[in-house]
Amino acid sequence: MKNKEIQISDIWNDKKKDDLNKIIKSHSSKQSKEQILKNQLLSIQYKLEDYIHSENDEEVLKILDFVKMYLKTLNITKKELASYFEMKDSNLHKYLIGERKLNAKLALKLSTFSHTKPEQWYRVQVKNEMIELNREKANVEAYKKYDYRNLVEAV
Repeated sequence: MKNKEIQISDIWNDKKKDDLNKIIKSHSSKQSKEQILKNQLLSIQYKLEDYIHSENDEEVLKILDFVKMYLKTLNITKKELASYFEMKDSNLHKYLIGERKLNAKLALKLSTFSHTKPEQWYRVQVKNEMIELNREKANVEAYKKYDYRNLVEAV
């Protein structure tokens, strides 16, 4: 008797995928609105964590991108969030797009609002700054003129 090697199609095929989708849909249709919302919010948290730990430097997501996910899920506007945070919308926007550096107060507000750790919001900012730094390193020749020796020689 010859042992037959198990093929991936024996385990995972269209019929099994369809069956799994039916089970998922059946289960999700029984969830309360509260549970669905909780799952959607968890999904955003996982996306935030995945982004922070990802080695991919091609896709840059700003803090604003994650906040927009929360706003869409909770069906509120950025203006309402700014008011809730006791800030002007334009001021909040500058922090969220990275024009202004995230500060401790805003990181704590975001973390309390989203039930995440405040450090995660800082990590998004730092990751994006590192991506920018690595991209700018490609232009290293343009920065050689700032070598201290050039200044010392000129004086």
